[in-house]
Amino acid sequence: MIDALTVLALILVLAHFSFPLAYYHYLKKKWLNKPWDVRRDPRYKPRVSIIVPTYNEVEFIRKKLNDIYVQDYPRGLIEVIIADSGSEDGTLEAVKEWMLDHTDLNLKLMVDPGRKGKLYALLKALNYISPDSEIVVFTDADAFWEPSALSKMVSYFVDPNVGSVTACIYYTDVDIHEEAYRNYYNVVRVAESKIYATPVHNGPFLAIRADLLMKHGLPDFPGSDDSSFGSFIAFIGYRAIQVDDIVVKEPIRGSQVRRRIRRAYHLIINFMTTKKYAKRRGVYKYNSAFERIWRIEWWLHIVNPWLLLISVTLLVLSAVSGSLIALALIGAGSALLVLNIYRVWILQQVYLIVAMLRSSWTKEVMWRR
Repeated sequence: MIDALTVLALILVLAHFSFPLAYYHYLKKKWLNKPWDVRRDPRYKPRVSIIVPTYNEVEFIRKKLNDIYVQDYPRGLIEVIIADSGSEDGTLEAVKEWMLDHTDLNLKLMVDPGRKGKLYALLKALNYISPDSEIVVFTDADAFWEPSALSKMVSYFVDPNVGSVTACIYYTDVDIHEEAYRNYYNVVRVAESKIYATPVHNGPFLAIRADLLMKHGLPDFPGSDDSSFGSFIAFIGYRAIQVDDIVVKEPIRGSQVRRRIRRAYHLIINFMTTKKYAKRRGVYKYNSAFERIWRIEWWLHIVNPWLLLISVTLLVLSAVSGSLIALALIGAGSALLVLNIYRVWILQQVYLIVAMLRSSWTKEVMWRR
């Protein structure tokens, strides 16, 4: 006979897996392939400011600048702001040499002597954008765009309801964990965007209307990052969308465990703080479509990981008490780890739990790679 602990564990584990699966299939089948309800015009050519925060990026900075330089967008309508935070590896020298060889591109170099974090650099760089700039693009030194990225991006801003645009991210390196994560992620984010907006944006390519930045700024609470920027734009009443026709590629760098925990940490901070921040600032505007998306994603990031942890704990307790059914279920769950998509999901839940615990005792603004 099955015991009460095992029954409760089964209920929780079914809830943990069934809800995100149902949401994913709903988005994929009903929304992913629908046409965009966004007015576009490829002839629209506003002035664009591109902000690139750097810290010891000599390995990538020349390639990044070349990447911007070859965009099929009028060069006279582009300005680039390098926001450097105490680089010591020759990044500044590389930028200065590149500037001398490419005098037809408006490039500004903002230098801080010490490292104060990416958020500080981005907020400070906003003071350097030209007053006639209409769109600000945040990007990373190791994020590489297709040549038509800028042209495609600006066409979405013809629609006055669009406040921010982010791209689909893929990796230049082979990593089955990240490929599975990004495949799931891109489907969800694009489909949510077609409904109205997605609460999670990507730092390698994030474009925001300059007038919104000048009027409202960016979220500046500890732990705020790209995800918070996109959510904030949606909360002040504009569509924050991830589009499916702009692809950005980046290498996988440094410790993967640390990077995934960092990513989970910023997602947790976003879902715990950004909505409260918008309300506290007095700029929050209710939108029923985005509220539904936000609540679902809040549940998936803040509550759902704990259902898995509690269910596993209950099964272990039941197995220790002699339940063969609980022991069999633990064995079956462990055996499923050979499936990549299942293993990726379980690891992501672990990262979210670790990040949530970490966020309860620290508010870090700088991370090691």
